[in-house]
Amino acid sequence: MPTERTALPRPAQRPAHRDGNVLRWLAAYTASHIGNSVWFIALGWSAQRVASPAEVGLVMAAGALPRALLMLPGGVLADRHDPRRLLLGSDALRCALVLAAAAAVTWTTPALWLLVAVALAFGALDAFFVPAVGAVPARITGPDQLARVAGLRALSMRLSQIVSPPAGGLAMGLGGAGAAFATAGALFALSLPLLASLRVRPLPAPQGGRPARHTVRGDLLDGLRYTRRHPLIGPLVAAGAIAELGFISTFNIGMVLLNAERGWGPSGYGWIIGGFGAGAASGAALLAVAGRLPRAGLTLPWTLLAMCVGAATVALVPDLWMAAAVAVVSGLCAGVFGGLNNALIQTAADPAHLGRITSVIMLMMVGLGPLGYPVAGAAIGAWGAAPVFVGCGLFSGIGVLVLLASAEVRRAELPRATARPAAPPVPRVPAD
Repeated sequence: MPTERTALPRPAQRPAHRDGNVLRWLAAYTASHIGNSVWFIALGWSAQRVASPAEVGLVMAAGALPRALLMLPGGVLADRHDPRRLLLGSDALRCALVLAAAAAVTWTTPALWLLVAVALAFGALDAFFVPAVGAVPARITGPDQLARVAGLRALSMRLSQIVSPPAGGLAMGLGGAGAAFATAGALFALSLPLLASLRVRPLPAPQGGRPARHTVRGDLLDGLRYTRRHPLIGPLVAAGAIAELGFISTFNIGMVLLNAERGWGPSGYGWIIGGFGAGAASGAALLAVAGRLPRAGLTLPWTLLAMCVGAATVALVPDLWMAAAVAVVSGLCAGVFGGLNNALIQTAADPAHLGRITSVIMLMMVGLGPLGYPVAGAAIGAWGAAPVFVGCGLFSGIGVLVLLASAEVRRAELPRATARPAAPPVPRVPAD
């Protein structure tokens, strides 16, 4: 006897760590991130062959200028167009640029102007790649998986930071700067087929028909207004930017000077930075495994507060092992804070604005953050490391107040995972 067929409910979104589409994006991001770090190592070694120490600093800093100037327009393009294509185009051009640099340093002694030009071009391409990275996750997975994706991305970044220096050093040892450039180019090339295979959902059609077309400037201003006025995203971006501005100088410049001041030397620097990296990787792994932490909005200010206390304490403890232990705890809180902050922004934002939101965040990190390096260095030279570390910790603590002052942040929760529907019962067929 025939039975009526019932349409089965659509299955729930596959978990991010089991989703081939997400894993391809993650693998491409990891390869590109390692390639970026190896490129930076190769650039520095190439510069020191032909330039004075001051000129080496000029070469290394050259890429920051176009990156800062073009980051916001890059965010507009990531929102206007398919971010996968922007990733593909910028990564392909970075690959070609770095391989050309490999040929130049292998067959000739590159002039200083050439290295500066290559650094400027790479920084410009990076300004289009980075916002597109932030615009992709919401288009390849569901809202309930964005916290896990944020954790996986942060874990990938931390592990890449561990792998990149030995990879770059090995390439340098085997074949010099040319081999290091070629290694970076090969890593960029590896990411291309992975990016090409991504399935990216188009943005939903806006209500009321076709959207009005604006100029790049209009879209840029619209993105800034959206970020500033959003009751949840505005405080999250502001708190993250304040924290980054406070931490970036102490960890990138101050940590070197602190270890020199205490007599701990390069090995001490390695233990402290390594401890922070291990803690941050553990925090990111926790979020990636759990997929969701309850009361996410209230967790944010307390993890940021622990980061601030750790940033100050690391310069106050008398022994290296204590400083390394503080760095591990501070890194753990940094991994959880960064992942939760990113996941809440991704879930709360209109996907059509994610590229511009990412560009605002990254502008704070790569544009404004390095401006504090000479200030931090001069302050440590005048007053010592401890007062400067405490002052930077207090400055970052303003971000805690920003988060606690926002009722939207305090109430914020990450979406719960969608349960997979149970299979319908199989009807029993009566025996003849």
